[in-house]
Amino acid sequence: MEVMASIMRDHIIELLKEKKRIDGRGLEELRPLEIKVNVIEKAEGSAWVKLGNTQVLVGVKIDLGEPFPDLPDKGVMTTNVELVPLASPTFEPGPPDERAIELARVVDRGIRESQAIDLERLVIVPGKLVRVVFIDVHV
Repeated sequence: MEVMASIMRDHIIELLKEKKRIDGRGLEELRPLEIKVNVIEKAEGSAWVKLGNTQVLVGVKIDLGEPFPDLPDKGVMTTNVELVPLASPTFEPGPPDERAIELARVVDRGIRESQAIDLERLVIVPGKLVRVVFIDVHV
């Protein structure tokens, strides 16, 4: 294991001297980016993003439901992330693992803290009826 670590360290040092990354890009060079929107017909909104070799598909659905009892004046947002087993040999089928759960939390927190969705505007009847936003992310 130490021999591999030493070889890898030497390789990385050599690349840095050449001002390159492991994948051959320059230090200031960005990965290629592609974005397509409205790619899922039955969703209220969707996008496909490819950054380098990573592809992400996001769909947003909106339904009606009840608010949480402690937040009667706010709509509901739920974020789900699925790490598709075809994307990586480390992704397993079945219930979400820790990585998927943590990524869902990060996405959810980012949307909430940026106030990209105003949850108060999702209220139809306070305490009774709100819009529920489902955000599904597939990596």
